[in-house]
Amino acid sequence: MVHSSSSRSAAAGSAAAFSPLYRQIKGLLTRDLQAGLWKPGEVIPSEFELAARFKVSQGTVRKAIDELAAENLLVRRQGRGTFVATHAEQNTQYRFLRLTSDAGGRRELQRRLLECKRARAGVDVARALGLKTGDSVVVLRRLLLDGETPVVFDEIWLPGRDFKNLSSERLALYRGPMYALFEAEFGVRMIRAEEKIRALAADADSAQLFGVAPGTPLLSVERLSFTYGERPVELRRGLYRTDTHHYRNELS
Repeated sequence: MVHSSSSRSAAAGSAAAFSPLYRQIKGLLTRDLQAGLWKPGEVIPSEFELAARFKVSQGTVRKAIDELAAENLLVRRQGRGTFVATHAEQNTQYRFLRLTSDAGGRRELQRRLLECKRARAGVDVARALGLKTGDSVVVLRRLLLDGETPVVFDEIWLPGRDFKNLSSERLALYRGPMYALFEAEFGVRMIRAEEKIRALAADADSAQLFGVAPGTPLLSVERLSFTYGERPVELRRGLYRTDTHHYRNELS
């Protein structure tokens, strides 16, 4: 039998449109998370309750939750239930920070805010954040220190519409992770990020900032972080010191 090109296209379209049932449930749960039906740190309904709500089996719900847990959107706690993940949790605080001391172990880095101001987005920042050139952005500049030693210099751009009341005073008062502040007070949760990493030599300004000799090897790390719906909500350009620390990643 010979199939026409139109029938082949229709068949391909139907195949592309098909989505396993658990993926459909995952999409519905993600929609509810995005809508704030359950806040970060809150327990979600049981698998039994969700299965009844969506009229599917508990196994289908379990598979959907498994994927959301693997993506760090949900956290299973033995005997307690499944919770909306939060950046305030110890095991997720450093998910996006991969700098590790050569001495081993993970020490909490101290923050030193250098600047927090309102500005207009330039062409490259606007393009990265899905804004128009000239739109309002919040610009942060800060150091992360291991003891008294600066190891990271960050420049961060955030959409002004999402962070209207963010100020240096508010940042100075907050002691937890910055991403936990973003989700708790601004309702913006970073769920994934893309990074570009390059090696470069310290120029005069960065050498002075880190207290190293000009020409010292540094890592340049540009990160674009996304919230639900693949919407970019943070552009971060960092310089990482490499003489006492290294960039650590796990591949699976």
